[in-house]
Amino acid sequence: MPAPGKPTLRATSEQTILVCEDDSALRDVITRGLREAGFTVVAVADGGSAVRASVTADAIVLDIGLPDSDGRDVSQAIRACGVSAPIIFLTARGRLVDKLSGFSSGGDDYLTKPFAFAELVARLTALVKRASREDPIGHDGLILDPAGYQLRRGDRTVSLTPTEFRFLARLLHAGGGLVRRRDVITAAWPPGALVHDNTVDQYVSRLRRKLREVEAEVTIMAARGVGLSLK
Repeated sequence: MPAPGKPTLRATSEQTILVCEDDSALRDVITRGLREAGFTVVAVADGGSAVRASVTADAIVLDIGLPDSDGRDVSQAIRACGVSAPIIFLTARGRLVDKLSGFSSGGDDYLTKPFAFAELVARLTALVKRASREDPIGHDGLILDPAGYQLRRGDRTVSLTPTEFRFLARLLHAGGGLVRRRDVITAAWPPGALVHDNTVDQYVSRLRRKLREVEAEVTIMAARGVGLSLK
């Protein structure tokens, strides 16, 4: 477990860092240390709370192994809400394939446990300097719940499979922009998975139906041979 110590870098102004970590002892250490480094900290223990709190964050420290969901799915849901704050994943998984899956789900940096606290502060400071917080844009009032793998709009809810969840999250993150098929496949399926065009088309049909079930005003549009978008 890292000790806060005395970080050599301090926040130049009060940026808000969202910390999502289910280990209460580690969460308290990170929270205390970041506050000593000059950050404002919002600390939560589960993915659902992280999604709700993300709209006020300048940067996010996100554990991958959460009790209610995979941190990478939480990242997808945060990005689908239009939140662009940089995300640093914390995890005990140090394999390259794990890191690549984190980046493909919307992460900006990756820190393997155990880690030096001063390194976390340095990385956060650098990310916050490069990033400018944007207002969440969302898309047609659609909300993704990473804990229950659900899509909500108003009082209507529909269940999604994990692959459907990641597929739709990637399109929502684009805010109506075109997403190439290979980027959707990278986000929605495990690394190295062999995914055929007709499989993607089947998921498009299933998601169009579920978008209708929540009375979304958008649907998935396909640009043949190029990619997909929500219009």
